[in-house]
Amino acid sequence: MSKLMLNPEFNLYERNGKSFCSSRQIAEELNKRHSDVLRDIEVGIENLNKADERKFALINFLASTYKDERNRRQPEFLLPKDGFVYVTMGYSGNKATRFKVAYINRFNEMESFIKNLFEAKSDFPEFTRAIMDAHEEPKNYHFSGELDMINRIVVGMTASQFRKTHNLGNISSIRPYLTPQQAEAVKTLQRIDIGLILAVPDFQQRKQILTGQFNRKSKMAEIV
Repeated sequence: MSKLMLNPEFNLYERNGKSFCSSRQIAEELNKRHSDVLRDIEVGIENLNKADERKFALINFLASTYKDERNRRQPEFLLPKDGFVYVTMGYSGNKATRFKVAYINRFNEMESFIKNLFEAKSDFPEFTRAIMDAHEEPKNYHFSGELDMINRIVVGMTASQFRKTHNLGNISSIRPYLTPQQAEAVKTLQRIDIGLILAVPDFQQRKQILTGQFNRKSKMAEIV
């Protein structure tokens, strides 16, 4: 199982391509005691089990722990969107309503973000094959150079520079740390580059084409 990661863009957690909200976040946003939110979730799970909806409870309420300020393990729950909606539907008032709408929007936006990441990942074997077909003896720099060309166009720096700038350490990929707009742009340029690698052998010409495509889409987004 992959590591649970907090996405700062949406303030939601992600693991294995799914987004989660913490029970602590619900408590903090609504100025409730975390113990009360835990109780509400446990009551909700109990009611689901009584109604023979154990599968829903199992999928949508993941028991977890966190370390408090004294480094002690404390219980919490991780909730995907359906679990979040189920628990918070019982909370009323303007503040609770605004909170629910904001978080549902966050879930939807993060699902789109994750979809872009997975689509780019699924395209990657075709991307690497195109590079291998374009070179009699493919070298590591052929792959890293092509990826960093796209990174420079979209985020203005190489992956190595991005890691250093954002203090990300030795992570394998910077893509989960991009904004939704950047992730979509990387996916789009990678797909275009798959066709260009063989059709346009010159690296600088490919870069010019991709930069033009990126700039056009950016201007269209500004107009919209």
